[in-house]
Amino acid sequence: MSKWAKKSSLPITANRREILKSAAAVGAFAITSSSRILPAFAQDPAPKKGGHFKIGIGAGAPSDSLDPATYTNSFTELFGKTLHGYLTQIDADGKLGGELADSWDVTKDAKTWTFKLRKGVEFHNGKSLDAKDVIGSMNHHRGEQSKSAAKDILASVEEIRADGPETVVFSLKEGNADFAYLLEDFHLAVIPVKDEKADVSGVGAGGYVLDNIDYGVKGTGKRFANYWNSDAAWFDSFEALSIQDVTARTNALTTGQIHAMDRCDLKTIHLLERDKGLEILSIAGTQFYTIDMMCDAAPFDNADVRLAFKYAVDRQQLLDTLLHGHGRLGNDHPIASTNRFFAKDLPQREYDPDKARFHLKKAGLSELKVSLSAADAAFAGAVDAATIYQQNAAKAGISIDVVRESSDGYWDTVWLKKPFYMAYWLGRPTADWMFSMGYDANAAWNNSHWKNARFNELLVSARSDLDDTRRLEMYTEMQSICRDDCGEMAPVFVNNVNALSKRIGYKKIGPNWDLDGFRCIERWWFADA
Repeated sequence: MSKWAKKSSLPITANRREILKSAAAVGAFAITSSSRILPAFAQDPAPKKGGHFKIGIGAGAPSDSLDPATYTNSFTELFGKTLHGYLTQIDADGKLGGELADSWDVTKDAKTWTFKLRKGVEFHNGKSLDAKDVIGSMNHHRGEQSKSAAKDILASVEEIRADGPETVVFSLKEGNADFAYLLEDFHLAVIPVKDEKADVSGVGAGGYVLDNIDYGVKGTGKRFANYWNSDAAWFDSFEALSIQDVTARTNALTTGQIHAMDRCDLKTIHLLERDKGLEILSIAGTQFYTIDMMCDAAPFDNADVRLAFKYAVDRQQLLDTLLHGHGRLGNDHPIASTNRFFAKDLPQREYDPDKARFHLKKAGLSELKVSLSAADAAFAGAVDAATIYQQNAAKAGISIDVVRESSDGYWDTVWLKKPFYMAYWLGRPTADWMFSMGYDANAAWNNSHWKNARFNELLVSARSDLDDTRRLEMYTEMQSICRDDCGEMAPVFVNNVNALSKRIGYKKIGPNWDLDGFRCIERWWFADA
């Protein structure tokens, strides 16, 4: 066996839907704030214990659950990374290391992964971590009857077994050079198991113990006295509030009712920037907005029609007017420019109404009328984005009727159901993870019901190949196929834009998920505590 992860010292401490890359693979991510570069560290990088931290989250619903298999929004995902521990974690520079796994090995064919567990880890209920907990936690997402959002993530796992109380062995059906990255996914929390049944009540091995949760309203917790990591969990307690209205969330921050908020309103962010007591964090990561065309529904079952719609969107206008510069141009594939396997030489698609008309003509059409479903539940400003697109497309002979859907239940009634709709991806840290999660022909979250034989052939080949040069060639071709054939448009990549009181201290912000990798409650502190 070859060593893929040396024994880690103490943990890496840095930063809705919603998976990989080899352990040597991920590059650093850019961190920007408006037009300026943020410091790598807050003014006082020395963490301090104390205080009650309150954060406003622009997500959450009464139907939420603490069962990690059900996490579908940033409110539950934040709780996942706050209450629980995971086998691996990604640091602020995009590098993978161990959390509850102390080290791991992988065979040369990338099919057998052996994880050594960290000693001295205790769950909130007093139980000590052992291999049975890991096996039961992973099996909670597997099986024919599983409805877990992470079922596809573990689909390649053939067997999980214990090799003693502190060692877990994963045997895969096919090689996966990035498998250790999968285990960082927010669904795959390691939870206590008794009689092979996983405890999904919120008991975990993370830095905070759950006090109470009122789904769709708020949840509270306090620092876990026996947390194994002495270099994290600085707040005495926390309160996470579901405040979906961005104006209400912003008012709560500016009046001191909360200390931080996510998903700032980019139209009014210049007002927050004037507040000397606040700081804006604009982090370039993997999140992107999408416009999805169902490839199994007319007229989007025609590749030329899909290309016409892709040429009919003005990406620069969306970046300037919708994101106010807090993002980057997208090129109709899901791999961010910060990704190691990003196809940097793939020509950037530009707004071209004449080319859109050309492809409509190839499809036998001179004009086209369609309905586009949108709601700000898809992403902040989704309705405005749809309206901008409507105006862009009109110049290409495409008439778009913007259907303003209800934000309540949007993900149940529109996503994966309507033929043309707005959505978003948080993105994933590696190319294989992202492609497998949303573009594989059989992926549960294949937003456009897209199937491409060559793409799926390359996906399997690239996943198990340990040669980075060959992998880059394959991932470059896959991005090109997505760009020209897939039914999912990706016009812009958007920064994670949060605002927080200058009372909050932090180290380098992690970009792999929003809110410092969804670990802000564990990693941040009160600088004036």
